[in-house]
Amino acid sequence: MKLSILDQSPLFIGETVADALQGSKELAVLADKLGYTRYWITEHHDLNHVACPAPEVLISYLGAHTKEIRIGAGAILLPHYQPYKVAEIFNTLATLFPGRIDLGLGRAPGGSAEATTALSGRFLEEVTRMPEKLEELLCFLRNGFPNDHMYNSLDAAPVPTVAPEQWLLGTGIKSAKLAARNEMSYAFGYFMSDKDGRELLDTYRSEFKGSNPYTLFAVSVICSETKERAEELAQWVHVLNDFQSKGETKLPTLEEAKEIKVEPNPSSKLIAGTIDDVKQQLEQLKTIYQPDELMITTMIPSRRDRLRSFQLIGEALIQQ
Repeated sequence: MKLSILDQSPLFIGETVADALQGSKELAVLADKLGYTRYWITEHHDLNHVACPAPEVLISYLGAHTKEIRIGAGAILLPHYQPYKVAEIFNTLATLFPGRIDLGLGRAPGGSAEATTALSGRFLEEVTRMPEKLEELLCFLRNGFPNDHMYNSLDAAPVPTVAPEQWLLGTGIKSAKLAARNEMSYAFGYFMSDKDGRELLDTYRSEFKGSNPYTLFAVSVICSETKERAEELAQWVHVLNDFQSKGETKLPTLEEAKEIKVEPNPSSKLIAGTIDDVKQQLEQLKTIYQPDELMITTMIPSRRDRLRSFQLIGEALIQQ
């Protein structure tokens, strides 16, 4: 089974932001040893439970501490930025780490209204320009501007020998169609979508203009040696989601979460259990949705449990 990791750089209670970023490095090194395919960093701004606003910086750090695993952004939020600058950054990364860089792109704001305004000032306008900005960015990465285009002679230098792999991330039909139209790989955020996903993936595959459509299916997973521990960690996730839905910024401790009665959201897609439970459910998802790759994200309040979850999954499903 082809497995990858989506890291949100969680900020554990009692730790600093520096600790969280070091935790991402620690997990990336483990993932590299276990044979995970790729390791993506998310982009978030001024949130109290995640630590990375600049995945392009952390990617460089992780690349220097790993050997084979692909590393990338999941995702760079393109409405905030100019395509040329994004192309320059990821061409530089691809020059430093040949054949290992992924550029995942998204359209979400990634933070509060205040953070969004501070970043771009006109986010909604830039979202409507997403298809245009995406096309421009791909032209820079693929050397594809028409001869009469004003940027035809402009390189997003340095131009690497192997271009960054280009991905579009999404949870809706628009993103699936946009990825297909631009011949990009498509990552569906199953764990954060209220949609089933089959229609999106089928649409992407049927409308893909090239010959090699490629899909990734991102799912939230907690794996532990015992069902009881997995359920405790899952309960914390449900409490956190409940807090966030009410606009609360406080992070519950694991002990506090045990005392708070919150029924899991019926639409929750969290997978939690022992390795046998997790393996069965992941294989079921792969059978139903037929993705080329599964990507796992794990947001729990314990660094040790998070590392152990990915280790159990890697040893059982990658190194089997």
